[in-house]
Amino acid sequence: MYKTVFEALKWASSFLKEHGRDENAGELLLRHYLKVSRASLLAGLRDELPRDIGEKFREAVLRHAEGVPVQHITGYEEFYGRVFFVDKNVLIPRPETEELIAGALERIAQIFGDADKTLALADIGTGSGAIAITMKLERPSLQVTGTDISGAALSVAKKNAGSLGADVEWIKGDLLQPFIGSGRKFDIILSNPPYIPEGDKEGMSIVVTGHEPHTALFAGEDGLHFYRRLAEELPAVVKEQALIGVEIGAGQGEAVAELFQAAFPGADVEVVFDINGKDRIVFVKLFKK
Repeated sequence: MYKTVFEALKWASSFLKEHGRDENAGELLLRHYLKVSRASLLAGLRDELPRDIGEKFREAVLRHAEGVPVQHITGYEEFYGRVFFVDKNVLIPRPETEELIAGALERIAQIFGDADKTLALADIGTGSGAIAITMKLERPSLQVTGTDISGAALSVAKKNAGSLGADVEWIKGDLLQPFIGSGRKFDIILSNPPYIPEGDKEGMSIVVTGHEPHTALFAGEDGLHFYRRLAEELPAVVKEQALIGVEIGAGQGEAVAELFQAAFPGADVEVVFDINGKDRIVFVKLFKK
């Protein structure tokens, strides 16, 4: 058994690499059990590791090697500088989605101006609530609603809203259906819908396919099922002047942009590429005629 922090990390890195996992996961797990920052962990590499923590750490590394996501072991993921509770009922928030938030905030300011202006925003398929809660906390004047077809996912979102102090309305329902019936309209619609083609399942890591909800991952043969539905339903729920932003899978930009351009012929449709040069977001800007 390893005696120091350094020895524990060295063992974890080697063990996880052998099992085809991210060798940096050991650092995240050890920080979790020691309750320290990365800087503190690295500053204390030669420190003795308490036996009880060493045992918990070893068990966690073994679980991750078997395919359990680090976030399901620790119970949380960081997103946009905040800590979100996650479990098997929700998609683990990804760094790419932070780019949707940043891009949306920038375009809201361009289209609507005044930061204190009350605007209605809906996050469709909210999952952990990461988008809805972050938008509310970053721009408090927004009236935010999050929807999901999964009641279990909404329970996670509500828990996160409570712990982070975000006043968000939560509605159970299938995409935009809850609003079409009631006639509600929004200034801003954001969504990170399922977009992985069913055929890609075989080549994916069990860390994802074995532990995250498939309803939040897969979207038909070509991955475009939910974008087709959104393009069909969105015209009924957006105001004359509005912003729509959706996260997409790499290579889907052109197809999704065409769907939205057909739904909103006069709109400004923009495909945004992420920091890795992959098409990642489609924004639709609608202006009053």
